[in-house]
Amino acid sequence: MDDFHYENGSLYCEDVRLRDVAAEFGTPVYVYSRGTFDRHLSEFRTAFADLDPQIRYAVKACGNVHLLREVSALGAGADVVSGGELYRALSAGIPAERVVFAGVGKTRREMAEAIEAGVGHFNVESAAELETLNAVAEEMGRTARAAIRVNPDVSGHDTPDKTTTGVRGNKFGVDLEDVPALFDRALGSIQLDGLHIHLGSPIYSAEPYAKALEKVLALASRLRESGSEIRSINIGGGFAAQYQTGLGPNLDEYAATIVPILAPFVAGGGQVLIEPGRAVAANAGVLLTEILFLKEAGNRHVAIVDAGMSSFMRTAVYDAFHFIWPIEPDEDHVPPRRAEHLELDGLRTIDVAGPVCESSDYLGRSRDLPRLASGEVLCVFGAGAYGMAMASHYNSMPRPPEVLIDGGEAQLIRRRETYSDLVEAEFSLAELSEQLAEVANPPA
Repeated sequence: MDDFHYENGSLYCEDVRLRDVAAEFGTPVYVYSRGTFDRHLSEFRTAFADLDPQIRYAVKACGNVHLLREVSALGAGADVVSGGELYRALSAGIPAERVVFAGVGKTRREMAEAIEAGVGHFNVESAAELETLNAVAEEMGRTARAAIRVNPDVSGHDTPDKTTTGVRGNKFGVDLEDVPALFDRALGSIQLDGLHIHLGSPIYSAEPYAKALEKVLALASRLRESGSEIRSINIGGGFAAQYQTGLGPNLDEYAATIVPILAPFVAGGGQVLIEPGRAVAANAGVLLTEILFLKEAGNRHVAIVDAGMSSFMRTAVYDAFHFIWPIEPDEDHVPPRRAEHLELDGLRTIDVAGPVCESSDYLGRSRDLPRLASGEVLCVFGAGAYGMAMASHYNSMPRPPEVLIDGGEAQLIRRRETYSDLVEAEFSLAELSEQLAEVANPPA
């Protein structure tokens, strides 16, 4: 699952004790396992080997440049949804031809930047976008290669409403019956030769993929019969991460269903793309947070910690479950697995709340945890995906640092932000220097 494990009562990431990471870099702090990240990414190529897939890591899940360098080194590419993500991917050394530019709201500037860089594919989500992309490419005297994102009206059974993207009526993709008309237009500066789907995330079984791909392959056959060339099918991402031990299928189980469906397409010369994000990054990262205060609120026990929705938004926005546990429990409370309920003696129910001035600022409610103490460090597991990527400056809180563990080495890959970082963009350089001087030398 990952390389976070307890040894002699202490939580380790690979060979590094996380108590030492918290002491050196402070809290809150994101910690990533390089070995876990690399292994998860490589497992996609192995599980789907019979399709010889092109892997395009979803940068939105966790886009630190140091992790994107791992993506490039492993021969994978990037799925980006903004000009900023494209900049990150290129800055990390990912070749532009290995980049897929997705997203429902691309601007003309972003399109031009992507065309100039030479991205491999655009995933187009509407007729209006296709026309705009064609106009931008034509103005530049270039050709843009594109796939149409199809909305197959399929979702995962347990996928939250807020992360479901393949159902009719939401903002993503083109309804199945409207796709042929886009291919019939044959715009001169667009090489339109692919179909793309993304059903949302997480998808806890292969069944939704099977339903969607059957529709997409039938559509591809109709398009080919009418003279269109379909060279690629992009199955998107959405593969589940194991937020609890054993929850969700492994990649081999997904592949056992998906590979036979797509094998004839590949045998006929077609290309398959996969865009994993959460399944690669989630369990490769954790968030460490210190308990500031313990309090009673009515009949509830509450631990106030220094990480809140400004540094970790998923629980407040999605009511998502993340396993939370002390990094140094006593020997009777080393967790045997990560689960919502553990049958251990001496636990008590407690809410883990953040410092942000919002009633929804909880990392976990009604959690059964060992007796806690102020100053103790808790670990929020499975925080590598959509953790730091969604962090904000709400309440003017500087964003936390990120640390990458490689074997026995801990490397700071993003420093902790300072107060001056919060206001830097709001002043001219001269004004900023003056402001900082006043803060450093207040009047007597």
